[in-house]
Amino acid sequence: MTISKSAAATAPPAAATHGRTPRRSVLFFAFAFAVIADPVSSVAYAIEAALRALHGDLALLLPTMSLVVGLVVVVTANYWQLVRRFPKGGGAAAAAAKAFGARWTFPPIGALVVDFVLTIGISIAAAASAVIALFPGLAAWRIPLALTLLVVVAGLTWFGHGGRLLFAVMTVAFVIISVAVLILGFASPHASGHANAPGSPGHSAVLAVVLAFPVAMALATGVEAPSTAIAQLGQLDDTHRRRFGRGTLALLVVIVGGLTLSLTALAVRLHIGIPGADSTQIADIAHAAAGPGWLYGAFQLTSSLLLLAAASSSFQAGPGLLKALSGTSERPGVLPPVLGRTNRHHTPYWSVLVYLVAAALIIVAAAGQEQELVLFYAVAVFVSFLVGLLAMTRFALREGKPALAWVNGVAAVAVTFTLGVNLLRGWPVLSLVATLLIAVGLFFRWNRAGRPTGIEDIEAQAEAG
Repeated sequence: MTISKSAAATAPPAAATHGRTPRRSVLFFAFAFAVIADPVSSVAYAIEAALRALHGDLALLLPTMSLVVGLVVVVTANYWQLVRRFPKGGGAAAAAAKAFGARWTFPPIGALVVDFVLTIGISIAAAASAVIALFPGLAAWRIPLALTLLVVVAGLTWFGHGGRLLFAVMTVAFVIISVAVLILGFASPHASGHANAPGSPGHSAVLAVVLAFPVAMALATGVEAPSTAIAQLGQLDDTHRRRFGRGTLALLVVIVGGLTLSLTALAVRLHIGIPGADSTQIADIAHAAAGPGWLYGAFQLTSSLLLLAAASSSFQAGPGLLKALSGTSERPGVLPPVLGRTNRHHTPYWSVLVYLVAAALIIVAAAGQEQELVLFYAVAVFVSFLVGLLAMTRFALREGKPALAWVNGVAAVAVTFTLGVNLLRGWPVLSLVATLLIAVGLFFRWNRAGRPTGIEDIEAQAEAG
């Protein structure tokens, strides 16, 4: 830890400094594991999404997920740069505004609004699927079960941000149970499946992987969270916010990448293919590894709770963004003031209702099936990724860093390709249309309001609020 000259005179004695270290460690634990709940929860459905896109070809599953994890690393590297440049938060929106002008703030904002709705919808649907895999008798009640979970999670947001530490505990619990399942699965599995792994020869295998991996890029959603969530850490200086943000990104890559590749390898080893209608692939992996006992039950329970935590996190971040856009008494807003009204726990309840209704509609439209929603998932957030990468490329060129500009440019091409392949599937174009409509609508409202300043920092304001 470095201490500035201005702070040196008032620095506490060594013993006091050491005494504060555990509290900062607890803060990092609560912050990091709560923030990464979303990407960690994506493991529950991303692997299955890839296998479905591969038409059940297990031989190509590990190469596909390796490519997915590789691209997650590339995107994370961009946000590593964003954290360094914007230690007070702001993410892609702040980068876009600084690189291209304030009007370019709106595509990332529109993307986030859509992404939050999809995160809530897909997380709730996946949590319902996890419960049904454990209790198959509930299969006929899939949609009512999902809607009930949705209302419960939305209701819990009434009490504000008090659940942050609980989210962190859920994330850690899922990781610990997953590691236990993996160890047992590789060392002494209970059973194995019957899916074959024939593979595809030559160029057809390469083409299959290239066309399948964009669907599983749902794994990358949530990667942007640390770059904006550091705005919550007002008690820390810029140096420590950078450390928290970058430490969280590193932890995200290690945990998400490690769990994804390990579970994928175990699925191939145990021949776990596309699941039946009332199960999920990750549930089938755990069942084959651990059998029907307590460990399998714990795995399903912790995975469902983690998914609900991811939904709850978006139920806080999404309405928080709408609240920030609605303005304050000192700053004119872009959205109607009613969306900023809060209860005594600082929860913008009308904004929560907006997300509740939107998420309910997509859950019903998808019949409560998370795999139907995965196709839409890696579209909106990739618009934000792309804008952020283009902004960082421009910064690198301005500052005479051609190597960094080349890396960011290559990453932008990869993100563009991923976005393009997903859009070619047809229906996912609705995510892009929604993103653009929201961005354009917000821009015109901002223009009509006299272009109030501070719009480029709206993500940071939402988190800090």
